[in-house]
Amino acid sequence: MPARWGVRRRELLGFATVGLLAYTVDLALFTCLRGPAGLDPLTAKALSFVAGCTVAYGGNALGTYRHTRPRGLRPYAVFFAVNVAGAVVQLLCLTVSHYGLGLTSQRADTVSGAGIGMALATVLRFWGIRTLVFRAEGRVGSWTG
Repeated sequence: MPARWGVRRRELLGFATVGLLAYTVDLALFTCLRGPAGLDPLTAKALSFVAGCTVAYGGNALGTYRHTRPRGLRPYAVFFAVNVAGAVVQLLCLTVSHYGLGLTSQRADTVSGAGIGMALATVLRFWGIRTLVFRAEGRVGSWTG
């Protein structure tokens, strides 16, 4: 059991590190595309999201989950779909809070979208990525078995 916790801790730390790097790339590129490049916000966000997903895929494929050896375009497509699902979760949290509950302040939007939404989306992404994209032999994605 103690050896498993070491592996799990390394997996979580690797996933978190790659996620932080991808988030940084997404934010920096979005800022540059909106500011100096002068793109509209949706185009800038779409491009920065794709760049962030690509960095996250590369970091996870070459680092955190290098032992799984994913091949072809399918793993990236599934990875991208899992990340889109995570983005939808964040938007749903914001939508429910802002429009459903009437919590319309900037603080409430930040807490619901970037706080609660990000936390739920991260759990979804972690599960989806380790279960659907980077499957290890003999592992079914659950930490309980």
